[in-house]
Amino acid sequence: MADKQISLPAKLINGGIAGLIGVTCVFPIDLAKTRLQNQQNGSRLYTSMSDCLIKTIRSEGYFGMYRGAAVNLTLVTPEKAIKLAANDFFRHHFSKDGKITLFKEMLAGCGAGTCQVIVTTPMEMLKIQLQDAGRIAAQRKLMPETVAAGTVETKSPTAMQITRQLLREKGIAGLYKGLGATLLRDVPFSIIYFPLFANLNNFGKRGAEGPAPFYVSFISGCVAGSTAAVAVNPVDVIKTRLQSLTRGNTEDTYAGVTDCIRKIMRNEGPSAFLKGAYCRALVIAPLFGIAQVVYFLGVGEFILSFLPKKDK
Repeated sequence: MADKQISLPAKLINGGIAGLIGVTCVFPIDLAKTRLQNQQNGSRLYTSMSDCLIKTIRSEGYFGMYRGAAVNLTLVTPEKAIKLAANDFFRHHFSKDGKITLFKEMLAGCGAGTCQVIVTTPMEMLKIQLQDAGRIAAQRKLMPETVAAGTVETKSPTAMQITRQLLREKGIAGLYKGLGATLLRDVPFSIIYFPLFANLNNFGKRGAEGPAPFYVSFISGCVAGSTAAVAVNPVDVIKTRLQSLTRGNTEDTYAGVTDCIRKIMRNEGPSAFLKGAYCRALVIAPLFGIAQVVYFLGVGEFILSFLPKKDK
């Protein structure tokens, strides 16, 4: 069965629009995920996702749930565009007579996951600092014993301030801290997600060549996204810990992926690698469900149809 052929500009528009809509809908849950993953034994402020969101609203107001959203909304367009377009490119390259094997579907997903980290790593790096700033501020007020003596409470930095500081102190490598962990998360995620989505979506197709209804694409995106999200959550916990620059006085710091795994196992146990798993599933499911609906409805093609066409 042939994959739907869409022009590259349309793919980029579809991916960008889908990312903007999805992030706006699920960002508060993503913030809860980051804060739950970052809190360590002895400095637990939140008992669950709902507890985290309620306390965030009480202490930071409604818009406190959208800390870091501007960074995410700015960079999610190129990130999602690269991911979806790269997967389609590799699928088209690997397909033969309109057919593609499961192994080549996995290779295409691997290629897509590898390409997207160019944007994903700095986006996640900045987003995590902004999302977790409220948790650190709450620790200073509610759990002062976890903060180093003499520490002065400072105003939460902006994304531009964090970017300038990282570039000044560490160069471009500062924005790519946690690149290895991001690759370890995003490549397996894409290897699982894209083939699973494609095969689930095929079940709902109307005939051999007809497209699947939009609700089939949405459900397929949700199921494939949540499955892949939970599968790679342990690596997401590691990535979040490695990319966090500010911690409480009693919280561990990490020298790398191996050191992070060892310290989490020793101090928190294996269950710590599942922190925020259900939040991540709740984030990824609608995010990719929406993405696939926009992609398969052809919003990009519709927008491009209004542009003047060049005479051949």
